[in-house]
Amino acid sequence: MFFILSKIFDFLMAPISWILILLIWMIIVKSKKAKKRLSIIIICISILFSNSFLYRTFVLAWQPKQSVLIKGNQYSAGILLGGFTGFDIDKRGYFNEAADRFIQAEKLYHEGFIQKIIISGGSGQLINNEAKEADFVKGELIASGVAEKDIIIENKSRNTYENAIFSKRILDSLKLSGPYILLTSATHMPRSIKIFKKAAMTVIPFPCDYHVINSHISWEGIVIPELKLLNDWAIIFHEIIGLKVYQLTGKA
Repeated sequence: MFFILSKIFDFLMAPISWILILLIWMIIVKSKKAKKRLSIIIICISILFSNSFLYRTFVLAWQPKQSVLIKGNQYSAGILLGGFTGFDIDKRGYFNEAADRFIQAEKLYHEGFIQKIIISGGSGQLINNEAKEADFVKGELIASGVAEKDIIIENKSRNTYENAIFSKRILDSLKLSGPYILLTSATHMPRSIKIFKKAAMTVIPFPCDYHVINSHISWEGIVIPELKLLNDWAIIFHEIIGLKVYQLTGKA
């Protein structure tokens, strides 16, 4: 039930969804006064949440800074959280825009910082969930030169809480001691680190896949609306609200 509700909330967290709901409401309602008020609200939401300066400022405040590991330090395992691949109707896997997680995990392994990589990720789909992300990623890691004996598969988890619980079980059974390097997207790291710590795991955050970097912004980014942000805001709202929900339910 928790998993299903999270998928529903994902849809409701996007400003573009709010606009769609308000538009439907505006069509249904008969009062001209109500229609006018709804149209004003829609315009305000559109302007506010398509402003890249506002989005950039908010995301930079949320994302943790890049981690720098001390040369010579070695850790028993890196925990690579899924969410950076997708599958077509024939169950063929593809990397998505969050593939930097994979790149950084592979890099840390080849540089000697981590001895093993545990891939934590099953299927995040409500239906047709036969394809397991961790299984696909294992093949890609082997193809990139990671020894098969150094790859650990956790392909049952469907969310971050299960990532932590199932990964801990496996690492404890293998008697691999922490701290572990935790790799996930920068926007996802604040929530992830709290969940893993709540699960009694000692982890060092290694954020990847930065949605926003602290570069110079042009005047166009301040005054010209960027419509894709009406959907991108959902990622940040998902993380903030998700963290609060996990805290309320004792999972973070």
